[in-house]
Amino acid sequence: MLSGEVHRYITLRRSLGYKLSRADRHLRGFAGFADLRGEAHIRTPSVIAWLEAASWTPGGRGRRLRDVILFARFLHTEDARHEIPGSDLAQPRRQTRPAPYIYSADEIARILDAAGNLRLQKPNPLRREIYVMIFGLIAATGLRISEALALKLQDIQPDGVLHIRDTKFRKSRLVPLHTSVREALQRYIKARRRRGGDSDWLFPSVRHRQMCPRMVNYTFGCILRRAGIALERQSQPRIHDLRHTFATRVLVQCGADRGVVARHFVALSTYLGHADVRNTYWYLEATPQMMTDIALAAETLVGEMRA
Repeated sequence: MLSGEVHRYITLRRSLGYKLSRADRHLRGFAGFADLRGEAHIRTPSVIAWLEAASWTPGGRGRRLRDVILFARFLHTEDARHEIPGSDLAQPRRQTRPAPYIYSADEIARILDAAGNLRLQKPNPLRREIYVMIFGLIAATGLRISEALALKLQDIQPDGVLHIRDTKFRKSRLVPLHTSVREALQRYIKARRRRGGDSDWLFPSVRHRQMCPRMVNYTFGCILRRAGIALERQSQPRIHDLRHTFATRVLVQCGADRGVVARHFVALSTYLGHADVRNTYWYLEATPQMMTDIALAAETLVGEMRA
């Protein structure tokens, strides 16, 4: 039955570095639906019936269809009796990434200042220090918020290097820190050890567990309002835009030399933890004048490295 094929497909793709948490849920749901209908092969009418069985949003319907199509292509190469559904069945809305917000140096300073003046809370004596360090670290290194919150004390290497473990693409990497960041982190760790309890997390919650991303995002929104940043915007800037700002500033500082730009671009892709250099292209949206040269030069350099 299809449930067994889903397990085989997900296991294989996860061995290649994909997490596929959402796809796993989608495909298990579809396989259960098909199993109940007594079908051992993917049939387009069953896919349509499954998609119509629940009131998903157009975007959610499209994501489920794409997962089934990829699964069907995989099975079809082994058994042509599996049908590959058409991509137009769900008529999904085009999914676009939100436009990035590039923070100025003054705005980042105001964010950290506002974080340092958060209201003190008795259960959390480190509230100010934690939020200053989280947002300062992301702004200075381009970490994902999930990577910052997943850090433990043992991930801070003696030479001032962060060990980022099991990231978005199930890969680990080392992130060297600038001297100023290293010194700020050392000061934070001293305060953390005095008042942070016995938790192993670098940024512990009130209950000495890993901090909840939802709470961190809520607090960041409060900080932006206190700092008076982008109040006129309909959609509020995000923590992730600190990562985008870091990447943009690095690229702008490369200069105009194509070879230098290419080397910086490939290094940045590794530093940010991207699985493929092409995933870094999105960070060029804020620097369109550099986009063509960087993309071409980076691809050339990668091709030379693989040759």
